[in-house]
Amino acid sequence: VAIGSITEYYTSSDYKPTRKLAEMAPEGDAFVITKGDAIGSRSCLLPVVLIGIALFVSGRISGIYGIAVASLGMLSFVGTTVSIDAFGPIADNAGGLAESCHLPHNVRTITDKLDAVGNTTAAIGKGFAIGSAAFATVSLIVSYVGNFTPANSEMVLNIASFTVVAGAIIGGALVEYFSAVLADNTIESARAMADEGDKLLSVPGVMEGKVRPDYNRMIQMATQGALRKMLFPSVLAMLIPAISGFIFGVDFVGGLLIGATIVAIPRAIFMGNSGGAFDNAKKYIESGSLEGHGKGSAAHKSAVTGDTVGDTRKDVVGVALDIFIKTMSTVANTLVNVFRNFTLIR
Repeated sequence: VAIGSITEYYTSSDYKPTRKLAEMAPEGDAFVITKGDAIGSRSCLLPVVLIGIALFVSGRISGIYGIAVASLGMLSFVGTTVSIDAFGPIADNAGGLAESCHLPHNVRTITDKLDAVGNTTAAIGKGFAIGSAAFATVSLIVSYVGNFTPANSEMVLNIASFTVVAGAIIGGALVEYFSAVLADNTIESARAMADEGDKLLSVPGVMEGKVRPDYNRMIQMATQGALRKMLFPSVLAMLIPAISGFIFGVDFVGGLLIGATIVAIPRAIFMGNSGGAFDNAKKYIESGSLEGHGKGSAAHKSAVTGDTVGDTRKDVVGVALDIFIKTMSTVANTLVNVFRNFTLIR
């Protein structure tokens, strides 16, 4: 609940951060992007502190069992999270249909308000997902360490070991590389679709409404791009812990998981909240709330630039990082006994 409230504060146009972002739009694109980055970075602190406190308290009270139960408690919100997440795309598509069908202005006004609320609820849903991913990953890491710790011994991963530290540093770097791969793939797919859109519009009669464009081609490109471009990142998340374990052993993989988790959690929060703030700042300007700067103005164009950057952050990179750390932890748990017996460097 606390994470959801914090996320709402930083992404909703009802509060100061997003309104301040909208006020930067008349100054230009650079001001919008920089302010959005600042909002996203600032929004990381409280959620991460809350997650850390919750992990500490649950572990202090009931140990591993407490962390596991806390993780289960976070996952119990999954029905609510899915419902909240679904609202955003539904409202967004309703607005797109109203725009493309040239419905009356009052209809678009209503859908814009719903869309703005949908952006905020989607950001809140992502906050819930990040929190549950953090608890689930920590539970998996504890389980991983327990699998190679002798019976009746305290589970300890020596962070002073150069092997663990090396793994942690590389794990953190992997999160950044994974984010870059996703962003590059999104840009490539978007560029291909933009080129195809230009071809469709150049067909004689399309702009006059006499010839029906080949919409199926665009849908096919989007679907294939989404599936094919995720192949390499998915394989990366599975192969890195497996290969690392066979070469460097269980301690290195333990450090790898810790480093990736520590970097991925604030990174995912930054991506989700900055993207949501960008989107709602644009909606704030479109609603006419920023005096003297409405839809079609220079300020609006700068806000659209920010929104375009934010879409990749909140809808692609942010949500994928949760899956990335959980996939790595799951693969490591599956192969931990193999790592313990078959390692090249001991």
